[in-house]
Amino acid sequence: MSAADQLQQGLQDLGVELSTPAQNKLLAYTALLEKWNRTYRLTAVPNSALTVSHHLLDSLAVLPFLRGESLLDVGSGGGMPGIPLAIARPELSVVLLDSNSKKGAFLRQAAIELELANIAVHCGRVEAYRPAMAFAMITARAFADLAELIRLSRHLLQAGGHWLAMKGVCPQAEVARLPADVVVDAIHRLEVPGVTGERHLVRISSRAAGH
Repeated sequence: MSAADQLQQGLQDLGVELSTPAQNKLLAYTALLEKWNRTYRLTAVPNSALTVSHHLLDSLAVLPFLRGESLLDVGSGGGMPGIPLAIARPELSVVLLDSNSKKGAFLRQAAIELELANIAVHCGRVEAYRPAMAFAMITARAFADLAELIRLSRHLLQAGGHWLAMKGVCPQAEVARLPADVVVDAIHRLEVPGVTGERHLVRISSRAAGH
């Protein structure tokens, strides 16, 4: 099955409708990722046959849980889930953050080549990032322990906003270590076409009215 067919089938299985131009942009992103990956090792999935399932569909499985107009993708790496989400939701304002300069260079190049006007890139440590505006959502995929993610990025979340942490197996031990002033709203088991391992999305919000 071609990557285009795999993507189309996967979107259908996820119940996600995307235009042909958006699908083409997603495939162009994977081509760019694979090209840079040969030099910079941007991702831990070297097998190009898994790119659609483990990068695109895995990221797009988060779509039903997006609420709000701005998203910070912490430890974005090769751009997951931020770039696929930005392609699927052009009205969403997305900042990709990574402390690795080579990954930052790739993210900037991807935003330029794919003409993603809704993406900005920040290269630096999340705890030192001080943007003018906080975010409605903060997402992270394989970035850190949940408590560490909250600690490092708390100052970046809007009042009423939430974290969307992507995990493999259900992270009950990590949930147990969360600080008392945040609440786990839900843990969603994600069924990602082509991904055999468990995938979960942990939705967390702050109990406080502010930060």
